[in-house]
Amino acid sequence: MTTTPETSRKVLLTITAVTASAIGALALFGPDVLIQTVKTAAPSATANVMARTVGVLLMAIGLLNFLVRRHGNSPTMRAILTVNLALQIGIMPIDPLAFLGGTYATLGSFVPNTILHILLAAGFAWQLRAARVASSGTTR
Repeated sequence: MTTTPETSRKVLLTITAVTASAIGALALFGPDVLIQTVKTAAPSATANVMARTVGVLLMAIGLLNFLVRRHGNSPTMRAILTVNLALQIGIMPIDPLAFLGGTYATLGSFVPNTILHILLAAGFAWQLRAARVASSGTTR
C-alpha cells in the first residue's frame, strides 16, 4: 500500500492540529502546570499571561490545520504549509536557548519539544515540496 502526498499531508495536518490544540489548551487553562511541571521553570504572573497568549495562538493554528486537512493542493494550501514550516523553524531554537540560558533546568524541558519541531518542520518541508511539484506537473 502506497501513501499519496495528499494522504500523508492529511495525517501531518491532523497530528499537528491535535498536538497544537492539546498543548494550547494546557497553556491556556493550566499555564502554571506547563511552566512549573513541564518546563521546570520559575512561575510568575507574566509567564502565565504569556503562556495563555501562546495557548490561544496554538489552538488557533490547530483549528486551522484541522479545518484544511482534507483540502487539495492549491496556492492557499501551499501558504498554510509555508506558515506551518516557518512556525516550526521559528519555535525550534527557543527552548534550547532557554535551557542554555538557565531558564529551564532539565533536558526534559526542551528535548521532546525540539525533536517534535524538527520532525514537524521536516514534514512540512516535504509536503511543501510535494505540493509545489504537484502544482507544476513535474516530477523530480
